[in-house]
Amino acid sequence: MTSTDDKIEQKVKSLKQGAIVFTEDFQDYGSPGAVKVALHRIVKKGLLHNLARGIYAKPTFSTLLNQEVLPATEEVAKAIAKRDKARILPTGVYAQNMLGLSTQVPLRLVYLTDGSPRKITIGNRTIQFKKTTPKNLALKGEISKLVVQALKEIGKDNVTNHELETIHKLLQKEDTKDLKHDIGLAPQWIAEIMAKAL
Repeated sequence: MTSTDDKIEQKVKSLKQGAIVFTEDFQDYGSPGAVKVALHRIVKKGLLHNLARGIYAKPTFSTLLNQEVLPATEEVAKAIAKRDKARILPTGVYAQNMLGLSTQVPLRLVYLTDGSPRKITIGNRTIQFKKTTPKNLALKGEISKLVVQALKEIGKDNVTNHELETIHKLLQKEDTKDLKHDIGLAPQWIAEIMAKAL
């Protein structure tokens, strides 16, 4: 009979590099206690990294850097959302950074979600999921939904002409159907800025 340790180790070895897994992914391999102990041993062996409580990643080996690389915090946030079947939307400085409106890489990533609100610390960065209304998550366009969040963060009276130009250029790449849909949901002043890209 294969022990919990062996089963989990085989499963971990079969994962592709950079994979993010959760304790509950191994619940069929043994009791919660046995799974916890097995994962602890596998982390000690260096096959997995413990990113946060109950969250693990299989490191990717970078030949360029000649060292192991862990998945980006954004990847972890997406994996949590997928596991929880929740929708997430980047907000604030992080949305600005994704659009190239800010060079500041935030140490705190804040997402709006329809899943459980929570805060997770990974190294020196934190991921915060804030509960929001379905309306905020109804935005469809990949670019336009970030624009709405970034502009909310910047504020109506603080938007510079340079930022408006950048936003205008980005929104012209957006699917027109999605853009029209999102303009209908955006706050009035943001909708007016977005409409100029049509």
